[in-house]
Amino acid sequence: MRSLLPVLSLLALLSAHARALTFNVNVRQRAANVLAARANGQNTVPVANTRNSEYIANITLGGRQIPVLLDTGSSDLWVTGSVPNANDLGKSVSLSYAVGRAAGDVYTAPLQFANYAVKDQAFLLVQDTSSFSVDIKSQGYEGLIGLGPNTGSVIRDKIDNASGDSVLDRIFSQNTTSANYLTILLNREGDNVTSPTTGQLTISEVLPDYSKITSMPKLQVTKVHRLTDEDQHWQVLTDVNGVIGPDGQPIEVDSIVPSAPDGQLVVVFDSGFTLPQVPRKMADAIYGRVQGAEYNEANEVWTVPCDQYIPLTFKFGGVEYPIHPLDVSSGDFNMVNSLGNPVCLGTFQPITSAFSLLGEYDIILGMAFMRNTYTLLDYGNFMENTASDRGDPYIQLLPVTDASAAKKEFIASRLNGQDTTGDSSHALLSSDQMQHSPISKAEKKKQYEEMILSRWPYIFVGCLAFVIIVAGLITWRCCVHRRKQREAKARNMRLPNANPPPRSPAAQTFSFNRLEDGAMPSNMEMRESKGYDHHSEYRSSDYRPSFASSRTRV
Repeated sequence: MRSLLPVLSLLALLSAHARALTFNVNVRQRAANVLAARANGQNTVPVANTRNSEYIANITLGGRQIPVLLDTGSSDLWVTGSVPNANDLGKSVSLSYAVGRAAGDVYTAPLQFANYAVKDQAFLLVQDTSSFSVDIKSQGYEGLIGLGPNTGSVIRDKIDNASGDSVLDRIFSQNTTSANYLTILLNREGDNVTSPTTGQLTISEVLPDYSKITSMPKLQVTKVHRLTDEDQHWQVLTDVNGVIGPDGQPIEVDSIVPSAPDGQLVVVFDSGFTLPQVPRKMADAIYGRVQGAEYNEANEVWTVPCDQYIPLTFKFGGVEYPIHPLDVSSGDFNMVNSLGNPVCLGTFQPITSAFSLLGEYDIILGMAFMRNTYTLLDYGNFMENTASDRGDPYIQLLPVTDASAAKKEFIASRLNGQDTTGDSSHALLSSDQMQHSPISKAEKKKQYEEMILSRWPYIFVGCLAFVIIVAGLITWRCCVHRRKQREAKARNMRLPNANPPPRSPAAQTFSFNRLEDGAMPSNMEMRESKGYDHHSEYRSSDYRPSFASSRTRV
């Protein structure tokens, strides 16, 4: 009996850590060449499968062979137990995961991986695993190898030089004439279905039987903002209406990524996730119309009857990638419904713990998707010191599932060879009868935080523009106010009274009429005015010349 807890814990493994799902976009100096020569055609690593929940490969570290979990979403290497011939660098590192905390000292030791040798690979040695909620050794691994470049590497940041680079970073940077890519093929276990005998991983080589992958569309990796490049993922865009649901119609979901084009979603490929994580609305569209489906709130998963055929297809670069129906629901988890009857777990679950608060992706496609493709991850010019691989990073996907053959295998495995997929008991409910999974308070909070945080560049620009506008308005108002003050002051400096007080009767009146020859009249007298009372309303002190007049009294 396999409990659900270990699997659900592994779902969020590396997602809870802020540096998960990243690859390097920084330029750094590399260490001297210490890599052994390659053996042509020998750079392939067998990948073990633990009940379709973990994919594991062996590394040799300090002469000790260690099974490690393969993860394309992180960059650090950590192992448990002891490592012979290891050198303690005197640095301590702590990494937080959903299953607990991996803490210890940073060491270096000789490493062999896929026929490559690095003489002083940095790694974290975890002596105490008591904080883990699962016994990782019983799950089949004793460490984890991050297959992404350096941006998310805590060890690299701690050491702060090239000796702390990740495994692939060391391999690629010391083989400057080879292409910087790896490929992954994951097999399916159980259910008596057609699948590769074992999974395989290659570095700078393509499996001969899957060589067509090189002709598949190159899906350009979408970029996150440079200020948050520690969260850069192996991520691409779906096609418009790129997820086809069980009813054969596109599942319409709005992207939370502000820069995503209309109708497209941002998808991350991560071999460290057992169950793919999709928007809640999408998970409801996949499972909510299935008769007998239930949403398990305790574990935040959908369960469905194991005999329900559920077709599902993704579209990238104009190519359809059908998902094997045995990967859309899984009987590996010993689940029961509310009546105590055995049911299967819906593998495409609502995204919860791995929800992107920065709004950088919508979906994480983990193992249940990646079993249906042969995947090539090309690092391109994200690696330096390379001569032949200088293009932008991209992903290529080769479909390995045939929809018709997969349906036959489902019928043989789940329906005892009798095709009852068209029976009324297996028909989808109408849209108005679709069940909807409840949103928890914690998830609502995350959605609100994402709505704010994902738009921080726009909010910043908007705030900056607001400050500039307000400052401009304040400056304008000050200028207007000062102008009005000047105008008021000018009005206060008024001209003499236009209607002066009447003259005294004794005042002498005289005329300025000129004679034709310009002489003054003989009777013209200029006499001083008399009889002005010193209490008169008009006094010389009442006159103040203004800017509007230059006249003076006579």
